[in-house]
Amino acid sequence: MLAALREVIETKGLFCALYSDRGSPFFLTPKAGEPVDKQRLTQVGRAMKELGVQMSPAYSPQARGRSERRFGTWQGRLPQELRLAEIHTLEEANRFLRARYIAEFNRKFTVSAQERGTAFRKTGRADLDWIFSVPSERVVARDNTITFGNPIWQLEKTRWRYSLAGCAVTRHEHLDGGISVRYGPHVVAHWSPSEAEQPKPRGGKGEISPNPRDFPFPTAPTTTVRTQKKGRGKAA
Repeated sequence: MLAALREVIETKGLFCALYSDRGSPFFLTPKAGEPVDKQRLTQVGRAMKELGVQMSPAYSPQARGRSERRFGTWQGRLPQELRLAEIHTLEEANRFLRARYIAEFNRKFTVSAQERGTAFRKTGRADLDWIFSVPSERVVARDNTITFGNPIWQLEKTRWRYSLAGCAVTRHEHLDGGISVRYGPHVVAHWSPSEAEQPKPRGGKGEISPNPRDFPFPTAPTTTVRTQKKGRGKAA
């Protein structure tokens, strides 16, 4: 869902409000049938709040019925379209949707708005990589490491501080599978998608320098842990 929303913002622009059902990606509902809890945000809710987008949950049966009918249309048509196009993989299906199906669907079913103009506004924000990531806070251990699941992630000293032991840092899981660690405005570690998929045991060193163009904040030089042959654990 985060990837889809980011694509809309990058291609169409930033919007004012998001009207959705009360599904778990959008809202937390403490008790079935009761109002959503707007104070306890999901990852989608957090991202929309950072962008200033108002989220509105659908309570009326008319709104829910309209979305369900659309889902039914897609579920009925898409499998047949994919079968006729002899598509068998996820990658092929995504290419088919972008190159052909979405445009055909819009031509057949789009209804013109009663008013001209658009409320979408082009965004010049450079921090979408951070907004559309999954953050989690961790406290750095005495050996300058953080844990997430089984792996232990090694942080190295920076120019401005030898150790971050005892400090609260934020681990960001990016949409492409990469992992970054921030302390305040500083990026103190970064693993590419391929590196993040590898097991990360304690110990071992390897220099990995993030590309400054990928991050809008000052990046401290850092070394990170590479995979060793022993002590393997599956990365989160």
